[in-house]
Amino acid sequence: MYHFLHRGADLLARIMAYSGGAVLLAVIVMTCASIIGRASIPLGLRPVPGDFEMVEIGVGFAIFAFLPWCQLQRGHVAVDLFRPAFGEVANRLIDVVVDILILGLAIMIAWRLFEGMLDKRQFAETTFILRLPIWQAYLAGLAGAGSFVLVAALCALRSLRTLKNGARDVKP
Repeated sequence: MYHFLHRGADLLARIMAYSGGAVLLAVIVMTCASIIGRASIPLGLRPVPGDFEMVEIGVGFAIFAFLPWCQLQRGHVAVDLFRPAFGEVANRLIDVVVDILILGLAIMIAWRLFEGMLDKRQFAETTFILRLPIWQAYLAGLAGAGSFVLVAALCALRSLRTLKNGARDVKP
């Protein structure tokens, strides 16, 4: 059962990371087109309207889309200064505590994004230039944050399993 859950989390994290990367590439292309348009106004070209709004939305989505992969790969910042001083069991216990704390953080982030999305939707807030509904940007971020919760839960399970079974599992 664990291996099935791990494969599912791995697939979800990869899909989110690739989606975030694709959105970042699209933002780069759009930014380049907008810069070229600004520089070529005398030639009749124009910048992309609302480019900064699309950059904000795209980068926001990408950040949340990368979190599940980072968590699955134990890529978050860690201070390993004291690890050698502790025994293997203590290090596995630290991994459990950290993964549970990150799961709690992931839940809080997803919850607050959800609440923010509901608020933006209720008041029909839009972006200034393009008039895009802001709640949709929150929904895009919520896809990444929800995936982060699921992957963080698997990582907490992975750490608990490693604590129980004995061998330290750095990467699955």
